[in-house]
Amino acid sequence: MALLFYSQFDDPADWGRHLRDAMPALDFRVWPEVGDPRDIEAALVWKAPEGELRKFPNLKLIINLGAGVDSIVKDPTLPEGIPIVRIADAEMSRMMTQFVLAAVLRHYRDFVPFARAQRERRWHYIHPREAATCSVGVMGLGSLGGMAAAELVRQGFRVAGWARSPKSLEGVESFFGGEGLAPFLARSEILVVMLPLTRETEGILDAKALARLPRGAKLVNVGRGQLVDEDALIAALRSGHVAEATLDVFRTEPLPADSPLWDFDQVLITPHLASVAIPRTAARQVAENLRRVAAGEPLLNVVDPQRGY
Repeated sequence: MALLFYSQFDDPADWGRHLRDAMPALDFRVWPEVGDPRDIEAALVWKAPEGELRKFPNLKLIINLGAGVDSIVKDPTLPEGIPIVRIADAEMSRMMTQFVLAAVLRHYRDFVPFARAQRERRWHYIHPREAATCSVGVMGLGSLGGMAAAELVRQGFRVAGWARSPKSLEGVESFFGGEGLAPFLARSEILVVMLPLTRETEGILDAKALARLPRGAKLVNVGRGQLVDEDALIAALRSGHVAEATLDVFRTEPLPADSPLWDFDQVLITPHLASVAIPRTAARQVAENLRRVAAGEPLLNVVDPQRGY
């Protein structure tokens, strides 16, 4: 089987090595050196150029190189009838959980005011408090959000979760749907955004929603930038209603140099790397789906383009 690889961020040599270890007979081709387009039966891609995947008449499978699939399902040139699968790897979940925990601890343990005091050469004591007195809300309780919520519970935080439909996780207070959003936000001292980007979730954190957070709340966004109204967030940061933020994703990436978000010393900006697919562990899952599509067997982690995840 010939597999096309496309990503501007991942190392094709690393992926090729681990995929061949998992599937020695694999014909691994890196865009734009695709050879005969008729050979390509599967594509492992991250944000491939629009129209590119239509060039392969024998394509049988599209593998999204990551958990978030919003960019690929929104591609109007995507060939019809080709199944799309995503990578759902344990190491990706662990990496995301580590990032979320670090971000929550940054806000909970007052690292922002301590960093400001250090720049001012000022000794600034804030008495620590129990995690059980800190309310953390996790928006999105899928495979990544569920694992992050469970770790926050393990660390002793008061954790609530919000999803479009009811979810049951041990130690997590559950909110769901439109009726559950307002009370969920009102009790979230630290809000962690882990939703997929869909038609229903785009812009879900607008000015009205942000205003429902308790004054002085902290925001962590590791979902997608389009989930948050950035102008409303900037206004909330300026007013102090949102006191701090850790932002890994943005409406426009890279974040433009003239964005006001760069100017807030209480905002930590990271370049969309909270969780990435690791070839060493994820290659086995990719190879298994390649084997399954060749054998006509059910695939793993199939994406529903209509739902957006």
